[in-house]
Amino acid sequence: MDSGLSLRGVYFSYDDQWCLEGIDFDLKRGEIVGMIGPNGSGKSTLLKVMDGLLKIQKGEILLLNKPMSSYRRGDVARQIAMVPQETTFRFPFSVFEVVLMGRFPHSGLFPFEGKEDLEIAHQSMRLTGTLDLARRSIHELSGGEKQRVLIARALTQRAQIILLDEPTSFLDIRHKVEIFELIASLTQTQGLSVIIVSHDISLAAQYCHRMLLLNRGSVYKIGEPSEVITADTISTVYQCPVLVDKNPISKTPRVTVLSRRGENKKEMV
Repeated sequence: MDSGLSLRGVYFSYDDQWCLEGIDFDLKRGEIVGMIGPNGSGKSTLLKVMDGLLKIQKGEILLLNKPMSSYRRGDVARQIAMVPQETTFRFPFSVFEVVLMGRFPHSGLFPFEGKEDLEIAHQSMRLTGTLDLARRSIHELSGGEKQRVLIARALTQRAQIILLDEPTSFLDIRHKVEIFELIASLTQTQGLSVIIVSHDISLAAQYCHRMLLLNRGSVYKIGEPSEVITADTISTVYQCPVLVDKNPISKTPRVTVLSRRGENKKEMV
């Protein structure tokens, strides 16, 4: 598979402290990469660097084999779409208006939506199952509905790379699965490349082709889920005792947190 996005020896710092150090990574076309790691390990910062929102101090980022620094911001937005961890709308935009915002990078001097823009927005909403929400206010949606709308907006950009920052954080189990199912389906049918930051390690392992584990701003390990998600690795990075076995159905790694107060209390992650 060709690489749509490549990072070569990337360093980024806030003030005098390195937040990312020596990041080497290739996002292949048509794959889903799950980015995991403890809080403060640099996951959200790395997404912003990949999206070109933060300027790196060292290294190089290649987008479609060209330096990202050679692209204008609008050109980057035609290739990469970001679904941030938190999105707040000050005004009660309708769902259709929010989805249509994804066409902004394709607007010319006169940002008025044309027939093609409307058709693309409708198509994105059909793909994400949000067409029936079109007239509702974005403020009236549940967490799962809002996430699907934001993914529809990203699709409306017609970007081939989508970056998602913890899209399942505040969702219940059913809606977490729905979001991962949607992402997997879109990757297959639309040929997208996706990076998804998640704290749901076991769930991400079921849907991601590869996992990228960050620790203190560096890539601790990258590879297939079974290579990255091991008891030794997860226990070391998260500084928490865990048991890793296989999901009996998917055969993917499954993580159980072992309580420090005894093995009778466990939690799946």
